[in-house]
Order: sequence, then structure tokens, then C-alpha cells
Amino acid sequence: MTSHSEPVTARTVDLSHRPLSVRPARRLGQLVAGLALYGASMGLMVRGTLGLDPWDVLHDALARRTGLSFGTVTALTGIAVLLCWIPLRQRPGLGTLANVLLIAFAVDVTLWLLPAPDALAARIALMVGGVVLNGLATAAYIAARFGPGPRDGLMTGLAARLPQVSIRVVRTAIEVFVLGTGWLLGGTVGIGTVVYALAIGPLTQAFLPFVGWRERPDGDRAHRAEGLDRGHGA
Repeated sequence: MTSHSEPVTARTVDLSHRPLSVRPARRLGQLVAGLALYGASMGLMVRGTLGLDPWDVLHDALARRTGLSFGTVTALTGIAVLLCWIPLRQRPGLGTLANVLLIAFAVDVTLWLLPAPDALAARIALMVGGVVLNGLATAAYIAARFGPGPRDGLMTGLAARLPQVSIRVVRTAIEVFVLGTGWLLGGTVGIGTVVYALAIGPLTQAFLPFVGWRERPDGDRAHRAEGLDRGHGA
């Protein structure tokens, strides 16, 4: 569900030093936490009412028009996108299915718990906090390596079927279409949309070393990647 000039995914980020020999339970825990935080970050931006990322502009518009909860619309849209994987011969992973369910649940819980503020300063704080948290959450579930989300899988599937077109162009075309459709249907577009587009890629890239995994040189156990080795985290 990320939205940047070229998405930071396992395909575009070198995760070779984060092998799959890390205990699956630890990776699964990180996947669940990352997706929960992703849903929470969406809720923060919705409550900020200063603009959403392209896919959430569409979700917002559909939620307004159907009366369904934001999370329900997110899940239904994810399922619809997964159906588009069939002709592309994409195979979902555990992370793909968890993406649909956990993010939808987390965003609805966040919206239920968090009231919409009136003060502009509070709305700006929610928008900025949502973008930063989204970057951390995206890095966390990507580094867990359980498969792409439905929307990222759509992008990589189309790129694989259109080798003459760069992945950047495919992603941009998808998100321009989604953003335009959501805006025409009444979704929330604003400064937050621009901030997200500019910041989410660099933020995700910056957080990846802190949530990725690699083995110690002696191979006895796995530990946090580069940033933590240098004493930058716990």
C-alpha cells in the first residue's frame, strides 16, 4: 500500500543480508506489528483531514459513498485488487492475506479510539505522525518478507507483464489513476497527499536498517541489522 516515486519493496531494496533463517515466529511478529502500525498510521492521517495517500483517497471516497467503515472498504478493495492478480499469475503469500485483514482491523480501531481534532496544530501533528509511522510500518512488514501487499503485487505483476515499461512508470500510472478516481468521488486530497508522496520513500528507506535482520558472523543467532550494530537502537 505504499505510495512513492519508486516503491521500497523487497524487489527494490537489497535485503540479501537479512536471510530467511531468522526464526519465523520473530518475522511473523514483526509482520503483524508492522501491519497494525500501518493501519494506525492510516487512521492518524484520516483524522488529520489534511490529505491522504492515493489509495486512501479512494478508500475515503468509497467509505463516504457506501456508508461502510474505512477498514471494511480497505479490505474489500484489497480483495478486488487480489482478483486482478489472477491473470497476472501472481501468487499471494501469508503477508498478502495478513495485509488485507490486519490493516483493515487496525485502521477501524484507530478511528474508533481517536476523535477528530478541531485545532489546526493537532491536525498537522496527526498528519506528520501518520506519515512517519507509515514509513516505519512499511519498512517493518517489508523486512519481514512474507510477501507483498495486494497493491504492491499488482504493480510488480504488471511490471513483469510489461517489461518495456519501468516499474516507476507502472506505479505512477496506477497511483495517478487511483488518486484521480478517489478525488472525483469525493476523497480527501490535500497537503498531506503531497507530504506523503515526497516523504514515504525516504522514510521507509531510512527505517529499513533498524527493522531488518541479519546473522552474526559466527552464525549463532540473528540480530538487528546495521543501524543497531552501531548503537542506534535497542
